[in-house]
Amino acid sequence: MSHAVARLRAARIARSAKPFLARGSNAVRCQACRLAVSHCLCAWRPRIAAQSGVCLLMHDVEALKPSNTGWLIADVLADTCAFGWQRTVVEPGLPALLDDPQWQPYLVFPGEYVAPKRVVSSVVVAPGKRPLFVLLDATWTEARKMFRKSPYLDALPVLSLQPEQLSRYRLRRSSRDDHLCTAEVAALCLELAGDQLAADGLNAYLDVFSQHYLAAKAPRAVDLSDPLHQRLREFLPAD
Repeated sequence: MSHAVARLRAARIARSAKPFLARGSNAVRCQACRLAVSHCLCAWRPRIAAQSGVCLLMHDVEALKPSNTGWLIADVLADTCAFGWQRTVVEPGLPALLDDPQWQPYLVFPGEYVAPKRVVSSVVVAPGKRPLFVLLDATWTEARKMFRKSPYLDALPVLSLQPEQLSRYRLRRSSRDDHLCTAEVAALCLELAGDQLAADGLNAYLDVFSQHYLAAKAPRAVDLSDPLHQRLREFLPAD
């Protein structure tokens, strides 16, 4: 199955002068889920309808990283768009998406870095519109740079999240414990917008993805009947 992040990844690979070597690059990976073939996640991919959409603005090599969780959002939500970020070039589809009358976009970013008049803490959409969450998919250092150097985002309201729990994501470490991975941020946005089923399914998928990823690195087997898999099974299409 192809989706926006997969297409962005393919385009990025096509223009690369040399291959991107991720950690554990010697592993034979599934081209569909990016995990080691021995720990493939394809059979566990949920697809959940939601009123909300997500727009991923991805730093240069983010789509190439096997640990990237923006990919998981695109797996789960059909209305996920992905654009590569460059400081001096804006992909033409991005302004068109932000101006599309069906969407009410929110830029998701910590409110402490934004003028107070731009900050909102709830999702309220006008009649006939759907929420579109614009996420900066990058490391925290990169995301701050993207925020400062993307003037075409300056007119958007900034949704500032106040997560009640620390990040469960274990594949990369942040200098701040309250930083969430991209999929966790998307799940919180979905919950705020009333898309609870999609939020729960994305969280369940992230937990199983993290488990498979770490098990493949160990390496060790994964118990497909454990509570995490049983939880995710509730969101899978019926056979």
